[in-house]
Amino acid sequence: MCIGLMPPTKAPWPHPLVAREGWPFLVISLVVALTMTGVVGWAWASPFWLIALFVLQFFRDPARVVPIGEGLVLSPADGRIVAVEKTEDPWLKREALKISVFMNVFNVHSNRAPVDGEVKGRWYNPGKFVNADLAKASTENERNAVWFRTPDGKDVTSVQVAGLIARRILCYVEPGAQLQRGQRYGFIRFGSRVDVYLPTDARPRVALGDKVRAASDVLAQL
Repeated sequence: MCIGLMPPTKAPWPHPLVAREGWPFLVISLVVALTMTGVVGWAWASPFWLIALFVLQFFRDPARVVPIGEGLVLSPADGRIVAVEKTEDPWLKREALKISVFMNVFNVHSNRAPVDGEVKGRWYNPGKFVNADLAKASTENERNAVWFRTPDGKDVTSVQVAGLIARRILCYVEPGAQLQRGQRYGFIRFGSRVDVYLPTDARPRVALGDKVRAASDVLAQL
């Protein structure tokens, strides 16, 4: 459960039921399951239907209700809080408050903008694929960083980090793009994490172990 009260006024942000990244995998898994059912029957084909169900749940992309309020930093990912700490933002070379969200294979893997603002920069670094639950994943794993600047001049860095199983980071925004908080900007396959670097005066609204949902739960207040 997140610390602090959610703002009372909210607005919806629409999303497709299944992320577009998942359609090829879903179609293939359904075709295989249907084919095996026709060849060997339901009982022997049941493992293939379980695989299709797993693919469906992994690529689900449900609509979320986005909190409205000044200075809110929303979670860019579904998952569990694994870090709330002061550290260096390696992308903007500044001291920062880092909040990290770990996603397991059963979480929604769409990534959403944590704040309203302009994309000022984007960096991709190849790397390893160690367990994303570990702190060293932030500096050693494959990762993609997006630098947001809010309308009032605050800098927020959101970093997609690949994990032990994740082998593909997808990001659909480039410098100059204007995003609203909660807007979808990327996807990670499969388990992974997202690190958010904030100004040091940001006030955390979550604690270690909290479970959060992208675009719905507040990580911090700027």
